[in-house]
Amino acid sequence: MYDFPIEYDEPVFRPPSEGRSFLLQVTIGCSHNLCTYCNMYRSKQYRERSLEEIESELIKTSQYFQRLKHLPKRVFFCDGDALGASTDLLVGSLKLLEKYFPSVERVGIYATAQNMLEKTPEELRLLKAHKLSIAYLGLESGSDKVLHRIVKGNTAQDMIEGCDRLHDSGWDISIIGMLGIGGRKFSDEHVEETGKLISRISPKFFSLLTTVAVSGTPLRKMVDKGNFELLTSKELTVEMRGILSLIKPQRGEILFRANHVSNQFPLGGRLSCDTDSILRTLDQWIEQIPDGVYPNVPAHML
Repeated sequence: MYDFPIEYDEPVFRPPSEGRSFLLQVTIGCSHNLCTYCNMYRSKQYRERSLEEIESELIKTSQYFQRLKHLPKRVFFCDGDALGASTDLLVGSLKLLEKYFPSVERVGIYATAQNMLEKTPEELRLLKAHKLSIAYLGLESGSDKVLHRIVKGNTAQDMIEGCDRLHDSGWDISIIGMLGIGGRKFSDEHVEETGKLISRISPKFFSLLTTVAVSGTPLRKMVDKGNFELLTSKELTVEMRGILSLIKPQRGEILFRANHVSNQFPLGGRLSCDTDSILRTLDQWIEQIPDGVYPNVPAHML
């Protein structure tokens, strides 16, 4: 077996659905890097890579995949919010992909509301023409109070406007929400506003993961000081039920998944055709989960 020719600037993250994609770092780190719950990129200084760096890696990896007789069909642009990179860098990277990996059918990328709003509709259509066609947005919550508290750097309205811009440019959108991110104090508002916002945006994909107080984050310090109350397993499941019950898609069915490693139970389906079935399952779980029990968090997430 040949050794993979890229030495990534670790750590590297990608959405679960990009598990078989070729990961290409066009940026390093996260340009925002202030969210209280996130420890993913705190060890890195944000920068855009040069096209020369990227081409060198594509040459090496192209040779590698050719020896394996396996050419990737999907690519994911890392790191944290790579859509914030300059349009010149993104288009240049996509053109290099077309040159060295003509097999690629789709490119995905992490994005923020800020990234979406910084790109003009013309720029987004240009990127789409070069196969960059799906953005993964960490929505976290539809509540402006919660977004402010976690230092997300945008409002719910920003997310609506950014997603509308992507939808109008022909992109697919995958949105991630966080169970328990409002703590016990803002749980009800988090549920109501998130359900309403997902209905308004109606992304093609929607997933939920569980808030974890990761060591070294401001959120962990808030929890340790008693300024943020984490939710129990039952309360998290009640939040999931509440959010899903409020979602009324406006752009066709939404493919829903709750299969992140942080979640206690895997769950999925299409909203709204499978909503009733999903809610019945959640009702059964809520009855069975004992009160006062907190979720088991994988050790590598702490």
